[in-house]
Amino acid sequence: MKSPETPAAAESAHSDEPAGSAVSGRVRRFSRGERWVHRVTAVLMGLCVVTAACLYVPQLAELVGRRALVVVVHEWSGLLLPVPVLVGLASRAFRADLRLLNRFGAHDREWLRSALRRDARAASRPAGKFNAGQKTYAAWIAGATLVMLGTGLMMWFTHLTPLVWRTSATFVHDWLALTIGIVLAGHIGMALADPEARRGMRTGSVSKEWAKREHSLWRP
Repeated sequence: MKSPETPAAAESAHSDEPAGSAVSGRVRRFSRGERWVHRVTAVLMGLCVVTAACLYVPQLAELVGRRALVVVVHEWSGLLLPVPVLVGLASRAFRADLRLLNRFGAHDREWLRSALRRDARAASRPAGKFNAGQKTYAAWIAGATLVMLGTGLMMWFTHLTPLVWRTSATFVHDWLALTIGIVLAGHIGMALADPEARRGMRTGSVSKEWAKREHSLWRP
């Protein structure tokens, strides 16, 4: 990851929509394209997790039945998972936010130290448009998705790789799937605890007060 020369300046927001879109004390956080990327990715990820549970938990497998159909849905939802991000690259706002997520500065290290100390004071957790926790989650889930895609393809196209590779891929795929499920549960739990953050992802805008409190280095 790259460290910016001026962290605060590097965290300035970009959008596909007019910059002067602050209305009634609200500021633009995400463009329409970014919100759709998030929604479609969430649906595909949800399908992957639910179908995986139906394949590996006997009680769910018996309840749902139609294993062949569940396998097809799981395979194709996993194969399509990178597509929303690839399509989203056409959005200037989305590309700008990816650059911000890929930058890790001194203020991010301070945020992580504060989080580890469980210091909830906003002043001790400086953040730009994205805080260090969001950057870490984005990097981890992106890497995990690529690993799941690669191991899944080895399990799907059995004639392309030797048996030992497929056995190893199955082991990695299964345990990483469990880890992803746990991390996603935490991600959803944190979103449920922050209504304004959810509103920002749903409508594209957040209150100025929330932005100043939670992302003090962000300059919309």
